[in-house]
Amino acid sequence: MAAPALPGRPMPDAQLLALSPLDGRYAAKVDALRPVFSEFGLIRARVRVEVEWLLALAAEPGIVELPAFAAGDAARLRALAAEFSVADAARVKEIERTTNHDVKAVEYFIKERLQGDAALGPALEFVHFACTSEDINNLSYALMLAEGRDRILAPKLDELVATLRAMAHAHAALPMLSRTHGQTASPTTVGKELANVVARLERQRAVLAAVPMPGKINGAVGNYNAHVAAYPDVDWPAFSRRFVESLGLDWQPYTTQIEPHDGIAELCDAMKRIDTICVDLCRDAWGYISLGYFRQAVKAGEVGSSTMPHKVNPIDFENAEGNFGIANALFEHFAAKLPVSRWQRDLTDSTVLRALGTAFGHALVGFDALLRGLGKLSANPDRLAADLDAAWEVLAEAVQTVMRRHGLPNPYEQLKALTRGQGITAESMRAFVAGLELPADAKQRLLALSPATYTGLAERLARES
Repeated sequence: MAAPALPGRPMPDAQLLALSPLDGRYAAKVDALRPVFSEFGLIRARVRVEVEWLLALAAEPGIVELPAFAAGDAARLRALAAEFSVADAARVKEIERTTNHDVKAVEYFIKERLQGDAALGPALEFVHFACTSEDINNLSYALMLAEGRDRILAPKLDELVATLRAMAHAHAALPMLSRTHGQTASPTTVGKELANVVARLERQRAVLAAVPMPGKINGAVGNYNAHVAAYPDVDWPAFSRRFVESLGLDWQPYTTQIEPHDGIAELCDAMKRIDTICVDLCRDAWGYISLGYFRQAVKAGEVGSSTMPHKVNPIDFENAEGNFGIANALFEHFAAKLPVSRWQRDLTDSTVLRALGTAFGHALVGFDALLRGLGKLSANPDRLAADLDAAWEVLAEAVQTVMRRHGLPNPYEQLKALTRGQGITAESMRAFVAGLELPADAKQRLLALSPATYTGLAERLARES
């Protein structure tokens, strides 16, 4: 369902007074999420579920008191959800001030709209028929999560992956010194390191997309008690399954009053892994900027430090890391808390579910900041080359491995004695190789090797990403 237009962003004074940065400083960055995860979005989803439930009941032959709606009548019903406006949501909230119950207010809103309709009016008491509030809520949140994931977060993740892949290909052959444990290690290429991130994110993107969004509609404690009391001859589990699947959701056959939220936990865990990969990327980019491997584009008028005029700080990567951290703290809480409910139901999940949009909001801000930071980067080949040329000791791995192949004695120990804690130069490394009893072709390959050319298949792997 296409999201209706919402009013413009809060006025500047409202932004300044906002308690959450998502409604203040970052308000413009999360506009796409507002129609989905706001109070408006939740009410709109509830109206959709209630309307579709009424239509499904009318289509069931066993429910003889509610005949199927004519096409035009069904269209008018669906228009309640498809054309649901902020003014409509305000009316629901006005009703809620009397009911002190949010789902009941939605039921009364729909009845209010139907009561003057000659064709739809007789169906009033089948609105919310045999439903507990959780029947409506769990399906509403599932629809919201699916929309937020598929329409907003997944495309943003795809944009990030595409950006990283383009960078990986552009820098596939640009050699870079590796650092394992912070120490010089076998060289790689800038592109290959970015390709690593592409592979990780693509795997988790597939996991995220495959997470099923379960839903249930089976009454007060999951046993269809009221349904069977009213219509004992209807196959209610089959009816429930058809209805849930008609919404594009996975049917959950066994529940208490609430859908157990395992699907939401799985979605949160998937998002958390994606955010964690992005945090890893942010920290590595931050470090490479610090080493001078990347330069950052200077933005006119921007200030890096309030006292040090020379600074161009990696603020986008820092901002992204912080927002991913907030998102993950929430995702972790959701995954740990939501699947736990006392006996057949407690209400602790209700307030927690309302914060789902906050986690997605911080993740979205993080993605935008990370993309902005990547867009400012340009590689610094001179700095990369200087570090490589100062690290000839990294060729010790290649030399001792070739020595092993050709049966020379104690190759690892010889290279350890030569290089560990020693200052190794191109001349000293080549002198060592020249003195080895190796076949001429093997010796020549080693003598031609330099830290900048000792990158294995890094370029190929980067280009294949």
